[in-house]
Amino acid sequence: MQYGIAFTPLVPSLVLWLAVAAIAVIAAILLLGRARGATIRVMALVLILLALANPSFTREDREPLSSVAAVVIDKSPSQSFGDRTRQTENAKEALVDGLKKIKGLEVRVVEAGQADGETDGTKLFGALSSALSDVPVDRVAGAFLVTDGRVHDIPANAAALGFQAPLHALVTGRKDERDRRIAISAAPRFGIVGQTQTITYRLDDQGVTGDRAKIVVRHDGEVINERTVLSGQTVNVEINIKHAGPNIVEIEASPLENELTLVNNRAVVAIDGVRDKLRVLLVSGEPHSGERTWRNLLKSDASVDLVHFTILRPPEKQDGTPINELSLIAFPTRELFQQHINEFQLIIFDRYARQGVLPIAYFDNIARYVRSGGAVLVSAGPDYASTTSIWRTPLDSVLPAEPVGVTEKPYYAHLSDAGKRHPVTRGLEGSGSEPPHWSRFFRTVDTRNASGPPLMTGADGKPLLLLSRFGEGRVALLLTDHIWLWARGYEGGGPHLDLLRRTSHWLMKQPDLDEEALRLQVEGHDLVVLRQTMSDSVAPVTVTSPNGANRQLTLSEGEPGTWRSTIPANELGLWQATDGTLKALINVGPTNPKEFSEVTSTTELLKPLAQASGGDARRVVDGSSIELPRIVPVRSSGIFRGDGWMGVRMRDASVVRGVGVLPLFAGLIGLLLLVGAFAATWLREGR
Repeated sequence: MQYGIAFTPLVPSLVLWLAVAAIAVIAAILLLGRARGATIRVMALVLILLALANPSFTREDREPLSSVAAVVIDKSPSQSFGDRTRQTENAKEALVDGLKKIKGLEVRVVEAGQADGETDGTKLFGALSSALSDVPVDRVAGAFLVTDGRVHDIPANAAALGFQAPLHALVTGRKDERDRRIAISAAPRFGIVGQTQTITYRLDDQGVTGDRAKIVVRHDGEVINERTVLSGQTVNVEINIKHAGPNIVEIEASPLENELTLVNNRAVVAIDGVRDKLRVLLVSGEPHSGERTWRNLLKSDASVDLVHFTILRPPEKQDGTPINELSLIAFPTRELFQQHINEFQLIIFDRYARQGVLPIAYFDNIARYVRSGGAVLVSAGPDYASTTSIWRTPLDSVLPAEPVGVTEKPYYAHLSDAGKRHPVTRGLEGSGSEPPHWSRFFRTVDTRNASGPPLMTGADGKPLLLLSRFGEGRVALLLTDHIWLWARGYEGGGPHLDLLRRTSHWLMKQPDLDEEALRLQVEGHDLVVLRQTMSDSVAPVTVTSPNGANRQLTLSEGEPGTWRSTIPANELGLWQATDGTLKALINVGPTNPKEFSEVTSTTELLKPLAQASGGDARRVVDGSSIELPRIVPVRSSGIFRGDGWMGVRMRDASVVRGVGVLPLFAGLIGLLLLVGAFAATWLREGR
């Protein structure tokens, strides 16, 4: 029960205050003038004023509310180092038991800081705020953090906590911990293929000074640098960007004796390789309807630097035209096919036949160019089956099929079984129906002795598109010159852009188009293992997480040629996958994860905030045993810590369940008081 007096004036507040002023003036005049009955008159006026104020006695039935204490358990990856997991569980159990023994105290336990593959750092105060979001400020008794002290969302001051109660930190770990890590000081995100990029790293040792470590640098799993580095030393390492796409660089330090963990001894940097201008040489043997198809495709790609020549007039042609009247330049064969041939990423022969323009020796140069890593694409027409075919040159050693004739008949191009699996042709728009949803072709160059299965077939199932590898290079052979019908929209056209672009990119070794590949991708909170293959089955894949744990996955087939499996990406750092032949790497999270930047436990980060709130930060381990302070309820104090104890602020919050009101001047009681006051005044005046 709680009693009080409440006023509900019968007149506006302004009128009531004017009445107070008037009565005060009258009372002063009566009392100072020593008038007869002044006291009784003043009392009568006060009763009238009280009647206007309408006072009432109140009685409230209140139900006390419990105070609320929050316990936040740090479940971040660093809490698994050393003996911290056991310390955390023991401290949690003892702390919760101690809090629950306090009468009138509600205990809320929440876990925070779990690794999800995306969150960088340990975030405990966000979880604390969520746990107390529905609790009024006047009911919060305090908060306890069970953590290693490495928290990355610490508020600037105690006022930012959102409550006026003590914050206590119980820190796991030990004082004498030591650890070594590789810290990346500077690393590029992108690099041009064929050029070098610089990564700057530093060796940091905690708990020791003046030590040395052996540093090994790997690029895509291959060791490229080894050296000995002094603790605290900053080092630069040059990385040659070998290919487009992610270039994974690992920097690993040798272990420190008795160090806390080896997880942060290795840092990973992913540099995306991008190609500068791709130089493509396009040689058209003669003007024809489809000549501009290749030119338009290559010119539409901003990353391609195209050099295009069309042979309009062979050297042996003699028509009497004076040389000074010829407007076209001579074909610079020596510069292109001898001096600068290795500067091109791709050479395309579009319906080219030997016309005396290129000496036989230059075809031998082109064959050597392919074997050493170059790429050639032949878009063939009747020229390929003629007596002047480029097959009848030293190029026959790298071309994937020998011409034997030409078939002239309408047909639909189809994807072969290999084509349905190959990334160059897989899923081409319109290929899923019979006949395919694209226009017909009317000519196929017949071949024999193909070096591999075709990706597309033409008339009577004959090869239409062949891809092959020779030495370090690649060759493509398109056995029709009617691809321009798709580009012109004949009978609805076809996916010429996708087909020609994918073919060109495969020839220029775009990693996404490799026939045999193992890849890792992050999709949301999951790590996806992808296997591209031309085979009917794949071997299990072993996935290694950043902490060194291995897990074997059996992949399931998706669309033809692709197999996949998914696991949670619940750790930051370098993930690896291998099937015994291929290897894939991917870095999950930032280059320098905060969670692993400093892993030795500390009380110093949380102590200023805790003590500003009246609480404290102390270790749960003293020597070899867990020493948890006593939990004490405190009602009126600004300090909630002491030798061997921690306090919670007990609140007196309550909720009103019922209210009783008794007006003093209502009904008979008010009438008797007012009549009595006037009667007393009349009696005094009558004397």
